[in-house]
Amino acid sequence: MEFARHLPRELRGVRGAGQGGKDLSGIRERLMKNQRVLIFFGAHPDDESFGMGGTLAKYAAAGVKVVYACATRGEVGSVDPEHLKGFDSPGDMRWAELMCAAKELGLADVIHLGYRDSGMPGSPDNQHPNALAAAPLDEVSAKVEAVMRDLKPEVVITFDPIGGYRHPDHIAIHKATVQAFNTVRASSPAEAPQKLYYGVFPRTLLKLAVKIMPLFGRDPRRFGRNKDIDIASLAEVSFPVHAVINVQGAPLTAKERASACHKSQIASGPPARGLLSLFLRSSQNRESFMRAYAPVVGNVREKDLFEGVDD
Repeated sequence: MEFARHLPRELRGVRGAGQGGKDLSGIRERLMKNQRVLIFFGAHPDDESFGMGGTLAKYAAAGVKVVYACATRGEVGSVDPEHLKGFDSPGDMRWAELMCAAKELGLADVIHLGYRDSGMPGSPDNQHPNALAAAPLDEVSAKVEAVMRDLKPEVVITFDPIGGYRHPDHIAIHKATVQAFNTVRASSPAEAPQKLYYGVFPRTLLKLAVKIMPLFGRDPRRFGRNKDIDIASLAEVSFPVHAVINVQGAPLTAKERASACHKSQIASGPPARGLLSLFLRSSQNRESFMRAYAPVVGNVREKDLFEGVDD
């Protein structure tokens, strides 16, 4: 993907554009005004790195203003005591990790939507008065809508309808993002985002992992640090893939550096060793997305999330 494709039309071909040159000084204000914008609406610190970090890094490096709107501070994530040294709370520590990751990915901004981590399904934290999963949908959607109206992104990304692995917060921010997207498009079509994507992962590899894991003494229905992720059930739910972003090279390196910032969550993130890690590494150069809007007609396989976006 060439950088110039994501510059405003009047700046394409300007010497120094995107390479740190000084020739842009006289038109910096226009560049900022017309810069393309991509927002990822997620739930926790680390969602921006472990999942679609390569895509976010690639577009940031290409001159797109990439923003992460993070609903919670990840207060409930499992944390070893060693990682809390120097921090007042797990939330403070995880937000600091997010700031580190944002720098590695080249994010323009990180926005906190003001909610608390809800924990996994059935956790008492689901009922906390400020838990994202317990918040009224209209309330969360209004906050997401406000961010969209303020930043005016062309492209919006969030989780798939089951939140990737059925995390209540992932599902909640998915629903809020979809509602807000539809509201803005209905009321202000000229200024509304043009495309909405869900981050998805290939089910073929997941189904293969489910078959092979028992051969190595692993239960695919009790996966993860806390044994609370049912891979077998996830493999049964399939979402179409409409866009595949090649993140090989610098974007993948940036993703790896960003993921390393989340030191407290490495044990809970994508496995670094073992059978499943082999499956993940086999597809690490590509990140997949389902296009929820604009409507898909026929067989669509995009290589650029901004494909078809108006200048």
